[in-house]
Amino acid sequence: MITSLQDTTTLHNGVKMPWLGIGVFKVEEGPELVHAVKVAIKHGYRSIDTAAIYENESGVGQAIQEGLHEAGITREELFVTSKVWNADLGYESTIAAFEASLNKLGLDYLDLYLIHWPVEEKYMDAWKALETLYKQGKVRAIGVSNFQVHHLETLMKDAEIKPMVNQVECHPRLTQKELMEFCLEHEIQLEAWSPLMQGQLFENPVLQEIAAKYNRSVAQIIIRWDLQNGIVTIPKSTKAHRIIENASVFDFELSKEDMAIIDALNQNHRVGPDPDNFDF
Repeated sequence: MITSLQDTTTLHNGVKMPWLGIGVFKVEEGPELVHAVKVAIKHGYRSIDTAAIYENESGVGQAIQEGLHEAGITREELFVTSKVWNADLGYESTIAAFEASLNKLGLDYLDLYLIHWPVEEKYMDAWKALETLYKQGKVRAIGVSNFQVHHLETLMKDAEIKPMVNQVECHPRLTQKELMEFCLEHEIQLEAWSPLMQGQLFENPVLQEIAAKYNRSVAQIIIRWDLQNGIVTIPKSTKAHRIIENASVFDFELSKEDMAIIDALNQNHRVGPDPDNFDF
């Protein structure tokens, strides 16, 4: 059982990644972003997930520096993730994009760098760049985002290093069981973005009933479901009480029956783009 916010999963290269982190998707640069990340660090979060396309890496970097100082912890205690955007998928352009992200974040290295989307004809060159960055020690782990099974199979045919992480949309309406099993088989850690389905699950009567049973919020039930499924998760919030609440999931456990009830909510329904049919 995962028992604390500092608990980690060990990636296939031995790097330890926190099970729970904070995401900052679409949070604009400014005081709200800085405050949210600092609150998270203060209350024990050790994983922060951003991306070039979010256009908030500078603010995240500021929050990290201030948050580390105020919490009295070191950079090495944090796990920072960013991602290369579609327009930069190419060998040299991915290297340049990584350096730009590193500069904006004000860091010497990243803990995890991901290919954001599986753009056909481009992600193989980008992966070669990630392998180079990994070998150079500029990033501790490399992975992908929004990759389906067939994307992973194509990538691994020619890859020298297989992905350590695959970050995908995952929630009770999109359980991704086939992908989860494939990643487990190949030692690729599955990570959920939009785990709360951007708030669309809060009024679900089945989840509300389970939440009432455990005297928890629907968000806490979903996050706990993720963790018990062995899925790293990065719920987004800018509100301090929500950030704290989202992390208060380590003192209870869902029964097998309730896990199965939540699994049964799956409709293969996405709130984000379909990785097999997207246009950016």
